[in-house]
Amino acid sequence: MATLLYRLGRGAFRRRRLAVSLWLGALAALLAVSGALGSALDDEFTIPGSESQRALDTLREVLPAAGGTTGQLVFTTPDGSPITDERWAEPLARSLANAAEAPEVSAVVPPEEAGTISADGRTALATVRYPETAFQLADGTTEALQRTVEPARAAGLDVHVGGQAFSPTGVEISAKELFGVVVALLVLVITFGSMLAAGMPLLTALVGVGTAVAALLVGGHLFTLSSTAITLAVMLGLAVGIDYALFILSRHRSHLARGMDPEESAGRALGTAGSAVVFAGLTVVVALCGLSVVGIPFLTVMGLAGAATVTVAVLVAVTLLPALLGFAGERLRPAPGSRAARREEHDAASAAPAATLGDRWVRLVTGRPLLTVLAVVVGLLVIAIPARELRLALPDNGSAPHGSTERETYDAISDAFGPGLNGPLLILADTADVEGDPAPALADVTDRLGALPGMAQVAPARPTERDTAWLIEAVPASGPDQEGTERLVHTIRDFSRENAPTTGVTLAVTGNTAVAVDVSRQLSDSMVPFGAVVVGLGLLILLLVFRSLVVPLKATLGFLLSVAAAFGAVVMVFEWGWLAGALDVARTGPVVSFLPIILMGVLFGLAMDYEVFVVSRIHERHAHGAAPADAVREGAPLAFRVVTAAALIMFAVFASFVTMEDAIVKPIALALAVGVAVDAFLIRLTLVPAVLVLVGRAGWWLPGWLDRLLPHVDVEGSRLPKPRADAVPAPAERPHTRV
Repeated sequence: MATLLYRLGRGAFRRRRLAVSLWLGALAALLAVSGALGSALDDEFTIPGSESQRALDTLREVLPAAGGTTGQLVFTTPDGSPITDERWAEPLARSLANAAEAPEVSAVVPPEEAGTISADGRTALATVRYPETAFQLADGTTEALQRTVEPARAAGLDVHVGGQAFSPTGVEISAKELFGVVVALLVLVITFGSMLAAGMPLLTALVGVGTAVAALLVGGHLFTLSSTAITLAVMLGLAVGIDYALFILSRHRSHLARGMDPEESAGRALGTAGSAVVFAGLTVVVALCGLSVVGIPFLTVMGLAGAATVTVAVLVAVTLLPALLGFAGERLRPAPGSRAARREEHDAASAAPAATLGDRWVRLVTGRPLLTVLAVVVGLLVIAIPARELRLALPDNGSAPHGSTERETYDAISDAFGPGLNGPLLILADTADVEGDPAPALADVTDRLGALPGMAQVAPARPTERDTAWLIEAVPASGPDQEGTERLVHTIRDFSRENAPTTGVTLAVTGNTAVAVDVSRQLSDSMVPFGAVVVGLGLLILLLVFRSLVVPLKATLGFLLSVAAAFGAVVMVFEWGWLAGALDVARTGPVVSFLPIILMGVLFGLAMDYEVFVVSRIHERHAHGAAPADAVREGAPLAFRVVTAAALIMFAVFASFVTMEDAIVKPIALALAVGVAVDAFLIRLTLVPAVLVLVGRAGWWLPGWLDRLLPHVDVEGSRLPKPRADAVPAPAERPHTRV
């Protein structure tokens, strides 16, 4: 691997015009195609084959008007008078008539027919039905519905227009989310002391993200792709793209500072740091591809989209970056006497006195390694305690930003009718086994359903286009994302299994709320097999790279601590409400149900990034004969500066996405930001050195039979050819240009 990347780096350096032209050409072509085709994103989260989805598919066949999405029109009198007063009748009737004629509307259910007039008589709710899902509605459809209620508004009624049809159908990335890029630039300038060097990781990351996202948008016309998958791809692409280029560029500058020829330096940077980048990227790709184990199509596509973006980031780092190094040439060499040059001189001296922050920190945490291990582990376990209360659900309009039309409508319905009406359950009743008239059996079933715990209201069964299929609408007493509603869905299913033999009526619960319950349940059930597959493959990769049993086990246990701490932070903010105002959290409560799987997949890959870069520098020293403790104290500081910079960049990128109003992206971004910070600073730069000093030589032990069985992988570049004498210019020949 190291030799191949060494040759690739030198080849890209020499043929830099070709390499840059190929990447820019691919980027331009994909942007042109994606711009011509337009967007084809679908944010509907479903599980094909689940009980709720099968029932929903049947419902769309037997009653198309009820199988799509719905809008809600809420009318409230301003003076407390009854909504049924004669003075409100005419503007209300005109508004409903307008709504019935609005684009794509299949039916309007007036309040009198649905029985949706509040107990105090002030508020009426009308339901607008669409045959399509919210993500299939044409542009301008919901805006047209909002205009239909002008007669009621003109008459003085307070009107809110919302419902499932107004659910967000995309994620918009604004300038606020790009603040992380500004922070990244600042960190890079401080790290390298050079604007030219600082700009290269940003340039390569933007090319990689642009290429990957454009390709995904084109692919969205071939497979179902959500806007959340695009946002995740942008976050990952920026974070790993900048970090991977940072690792390689840092090694290149180190070689240049020691007098190496730029072309030879680029090749060796690819052969050493580039090898670590490839294996680090491989762990991220493996973790993201592991999302397919869950068996949920939208999550599989999300993982594969992220994996494709990381793959592009690795390819950019090992081809485009060395080409740019070729264009920069000698201008990247630190000037003699500069801070960067002095730092490299210190790093090159294996027994240099403690002078840098990295030196001091590593010596501090390894001075009493057992105390360090106990302090880190106990501290993270305390932070992780709230994770026991983590509640999961798919977000609804109650999680929409304050002031949005869908949120105002949701709150108005909750205040007037109770939270359950925001997430009604659709129950498909099959009477094929009922002998004679099904009406008595249906009446008996609806009465018994109304008596179930957690049920607020059950409407009489109404016929569909199939004689044996009937629709029953039920309203839970709790909101769509609350535990009571989830329990009610399972209670109805249990009721059907127990009573269908005697009543002859088989019930199937569906609707958006039931679909969300099934998605959350399958995600919860899939966490253990997903974790086993991803962690198992990651252990194998680290075993190949470092040929040690302790290193992979330590890396995995550290990852689990990081995940637990991230879960604890999410609960503190999104369920307990700590810092909710400062972070503009629209509502405290459950977080998006696929957050744990996304966090585990992404964070595992990123954690292994830092593990590879820190431990590879330690392993280099150990492979050259240093004692285990000395290898840690000499090698870990070499990775301290670059890993710190990389973690700060990744934290800034993820943290900038916390500013988004989207209820899906915000908690995922916070979890990733906290997870990266904990894993980089407390696990890889603190716990790892302490553990390796504590275990001594056992840290590099591998059974002989396993050592013979495993193939040898060269990450440190020990098999690279020795530098030629002419590859290192004489001191007098070195340029003294300060950058």
